[in-house]
Amino acid sequence: MSVALTENHSAHLLEELRRREPLVQCLTNTVVAGFTANALLALGASAAMVDGDEEAGPFARVASGVLINLGTPHREQREAMSQAATQANEQGTPWVLDPVAIGVLPLRTRLASELVALRPTVIRGNPSEILALAGLGSGGRGVDSLAGPEAAVDAAHLLASTYGSVVAVSGAVDIVTDGTRTVRLSNGHPLLTRVTGGGCALGAVMAAFAGLDDDRFLSVCAAVSTYTIAAEIAAARAQGPGSFAVEFLDALAGIDGETVLSRVATA
Repeated sequence: MSVALTENHSAHLLEELRRREPLVQCLTNTVVAGFTANALLALGASAAMVDGDEEAGPFARVASGVLINLGTPHREQREAMSQAATQANEQGTPWVLDPVAIGVLPLRTRLASELVALRPTVIRGNPSEILALAGLGSGGRGVDSLAGPEAAVDAAHLLASTYGSVVAVSGAVDIVTDGTRTVRLSNGHPLLTRVTGGGCALGAVMAAFAGLDDDRFLSVCAAVSTYTIAAEIAAARAQGPGSFAVEFLDALAGIDGETVLSRVATA
């Protein structure tokens, strides 16, 4: 795979997102819902937090993309997630599975296994979550990973090959693979890990990008590059985590294709 192609495509798809304003349905955790919605709006997408068990399925048929995040999987939301994933597949709506904190906690681990069997378009998680989802690890410390991204490469390839998903492993270096192509993207900043929702909102941004191109691998690369470059811009202006959160939303709103093209970094 040409790295230049990834860079060019990332810049192009950001401009395409601004033109099309994709509508992203978010079935996400209560801790991060506000930040996730604000990140999508700042970037130029629209957010809909539709996660009721009688509404989630029908809405998935009209959304541009769907995020299913297992951060706080209460009973009604669990049923809604299954409905949304099923109807997204029937409609051809791309959807993202973010298996938050699986491995250690049994309820969400079972739910993740059920959802991944529905063949997500994209799977996004930290290394411990990706290892647990692939059956090769027991999870991390809550939402914190105990493994580095390289430790999850084989697990990511296994998930991609088994379910036909693009898999993104988040870390200091982000790894994206579709089982055949793999790229390591090294933009970003540690302050992203000091803001609640820094990783979860990335899943929503992936859902926004996923419907912009038939090549989901390049769409995910574009989402990761745009998001992590915005984090670098925000960190240069911030004084700490509080101001970073504000600066990050401003950076998402202000980033353009030329900036992405000039700053994409691969490892």
